[in-house]
Amino acid sequence: MSTYVPPGWPAQVHPPGTERFEDTAMTWLLELVPPEYRRYGVLRRYPVALARMARHHVSASVDAAREGFRTARVELGDLVPPHGVEAVLDTYRKEGARMVALLQAIELVETALRARERPGDPEYRRPFTPKI
Repeated sequence: MSTYVPPGWPAQVHPPGTERFEDTAMTWLLELVPPEYRRYGVLRRYPVALARMARHHVSASVDAAREGFRTARVELGDLVPPHGVEAVLDTYRKEGARMVALLQAIELVETALRARERPGDPEYRRPFTPKI
């Protein structure tokens, strides 16, 4: 695989095909999941499994943030002044955008890790082919 990385690739992770790709991917992914996940050797032996778990974890956080945004006015309306509710909604907007970008980055890393397992599969090479 080339050293081209698509937009959204995390800066902390070396490009696929480089010597430290897997190590930096694992370190980055472990930062995104609950600390307890570090106890499970299977996630260090199979980085693609760790990527899958990170994807599900962050995806659940995105869903929770969307639900929180939808219900904030109703649930906080009697407890927090209007300017406070607006600040909460603004926080959801900013964090929601950050988490969606994070989820997309995880998906890219997971795709690259899957490509290591199936090097001939064009589905996993597609995001890493530069567009001219």
